[in-house]
Amino acid sequence: MAEVQLEIGGRTYPVSCRDGEEPHLLRLGQLVDAKANEAKAAVGTGGEMRQMLLASLLLADELLEARSTAGGTTPPAVPAQSDQSEVFEALAGQLEVLASKLEKQDKSA
Repeated sequence: MAEVQLEIGGRTYPVSCRDGEEPHLLRLGQLVDAKANEAKAAVGTGGEMRQMLLASLLLADELLEARSTAGGTTPPAVPAQSDQSEVFEALAGQLEVLASKLEKQDKSA
């Protein structure tokens, strides 16, 4: 097992991987770091966990966009127009609860 040091959002994280996968993992870390910096610029001082959450959402958005543009895997089905606002409100509420919990954990660490 190999280990690489990923710098993401100004912190260094040791991550294990299979031998030979180090360059790929470092590249993935660079992509996540770029999104973390983009998220930090967007939210300012909103907490590290909130920044990582936004970075994850930005990456997921790019992934879904790439998949739909490439004609590959179809994104998950979107609810009917009348149900969308309820779904988005529920998701937003869940994300807020998750972000709040993560921020509390981050402060206690």
